[in-house]
Amino acid sequence: MRPLIFLFCFGFLGFLAAQATRAHAAGPRNVILFVADGLRSGIVSLETAPAMAEVRDKGVDFANPHSMVPTFTMPNAAAFATGHHIGDTGVFGNTMYLPAPLQLPSGLSTRTPFIENDTILRAIQAEPQYHGNFLNAETLLAMARRAGFATAALGKLGPVGLQDTTLLEPQAELYEESFMFDDSSGKKSGLPIPKELHEVIKTLTGQAAQVPDRGESARGGSCQQPGTLTANDVQGQWFTDVATKVLLPRFREAGKPFFMVFWSRDPDGTQHNHGDSFGAHVPGINGPTSLKAVRNADDSLRELRSALRVLGLEASTDIIVAADHGFSTISKQSRTSPSAVFRCADHDHMLPQGFLAMDLARALDLPLADPDSGYAATSSSPNGLSRQGHGVLGKDPRNPEVVVIANGGSDLIYLPTASRRALARKIVAFLLTQDYVSGLFVDDPFGPIPGTLPMSAINLKGGAQMTQPAILVNFASSSSDCGRAPILCAVTVADTAMQQGQGQHGSLSRADTANFMAAIGPSFKSGFRDLAPSSNADVGATIAQLLGLSIDKGGRLTGRVLREALVGGEAVKFASKTMVSPPAAGGLATVLNYQQVGSLRYIDAAGFPGRTVGLTPPTAAH
Repeated sequence: MRPLIFLFCFGFLGFLAAQATRAHAAGPRNVILFVADGLRSGIVSLETAPAMAEVRDKGVDFANPHSMVPTFTMPNAAAFATGHHIGDTGVFGNTMYLPAPLQLPSGLSTRTPFIENDTILRAIQAEPQYHGNFLNAETLLAMARRAGFATAALGKLGPVGLQDTTLLEPQAELYEESFMFDDSSGKKSGLPIPKELHEVIKTLTGQAAQVPDRGESARGGSCQQPGTLTANDVQGQWFTDVATKVLLPRFREAGKPFFMVFWSRDPDGTQHNHGDSFGAHVPGINGPTSLKAVRNADDSLRELRSALRVLGLEASTDIIVAADHGFSTISKQSRTSPSAVFRCADHDHMLPQGFLAMDLARALDLPLADPDSGYAATSSSPNGLSRQGHGVLGKDPRNPEVVVIANGGSDLIYLPTASRRALARKIVAFLLTQDYVSGLFVDDPFGPIPGTLPMSAINLKGGAQMTQPAILVNFASSSSDCGRAPILCAVTVADTAMQQGQGQHGSLSRADTANFMAAIGPSFKSGFRDLAPSSNADVGATIAQLLGLSIDKGGRLTGRVLREALVGGEAVKFASKTMVSPPAAGGLATVLNYQQVGSLRYIDAAGFPGRTVGLTPPTAAH
């Protein structure tokens, strides 16, 4: 009997141990969202980014990833932060048009703010019509903090602040276990670094308690001088050191679950400014400087994972690696634009920054003024250009008929006047004549306009509080002969001050919508290739699930939990579809390729056939 009793007791203890393990597995996880800004899905390999490749190959490979469109940083930062699509958050671009001037602490005001800026985010948040929350939803980081998690957001200025805007208030005390560090930290008027951390940072990292500047990597060059040949490694290392040597040990010592957002500015910042391809499409963003930037971000991820192992946190920490968007090489060429008369380096007839506003002003016979220069007429500027590429059109620039916001691979057009429908049709008619345009989306109340699709088709119509654009103009893209896959060789017209050959994003080409996504950790399957479509809003929804939180309902355009990638999760059904607009008089029609899971729509590519990389024409669509 004694052997039987022994076996029974041994088996019972094993059962209890298994139950305890399962109970632990079901408890709160630590979660790290690592964002490699501007990282293209297809550029990651064991040679270019071994740490990211390891996460993808040993964990979950989200092989069908999707950025929010338009594919800019702040719209995607809002999706990560809330689990909502752009139509709900209202963050339609990195720059937007506001219904009234935004008053800044400096005494200046603006209606066209670039929101990758803590001061701007604070000012918008304080506007009374937004009731302290312009995103129309509480962010996951703020909810996690309230739920008792230790939290941190560190890295790139702008998207970091968007993760928990309540921590941006200069008069608010930083919570004992909640931290936010960006480019401004430790500097005058920047985010404060808690005094008790000053010596800790110096002692443990050997660095000053102040974020270093970007240095040489911020040099974008000019028409006469190539951009940088240096990645953003110095600044990136500061954030990495603080995360791995200060924050993670502190969280471990506290014994509480934590949620950290680490936002690497590279490869985005360096790809924008690189000098590898001065005036030329090849190598473009596939040159050595851009690849150094990819490795720079990869090194940060490698050090984070190493710190988790050393601290004994790896087994309880889920890591999601995601990029906010893809990337393309810039083209500044057009055969049809009246504004393509500028010379840059050895190239004639180049598009200047602000070309869309200039072309529309001419087509509509309206005066053009610069909202970033006191509404001065652009004709009075030394070179006839606006400072940031934005333009207000109309006889009274402070009450314009048309507003053009230059963002990069796509632009936003706002129509503040009452006669919007007729004006929208007139604008569309002109844009259809331009070779730099590839696809137009108009606000749904305008009704069907030949050649265009409604904004609701790309998830831009929801519960947003921010001013709704009237027209989204997608710019044309093509593929160069760069020796890589066509999607990695994309060349896109961009409304930017950056030069031809440098990098940009924002279009609805598959090169810009295909962001890198992967995950690893105890909640995720191992060696799993997820073929179902996934998006940055899904990343937000999945993080909420991992943390045991519920997404704040600020509209119905929420992402889905990526259950098929979680342990025990089953496959989901999805379908590829195509939508085609009524053709315009000249035959042009906006084509939209998308995938669908239930009612959720994932944007692959959109535009006019032959003018958008990765777009499948309707006759060949399946």
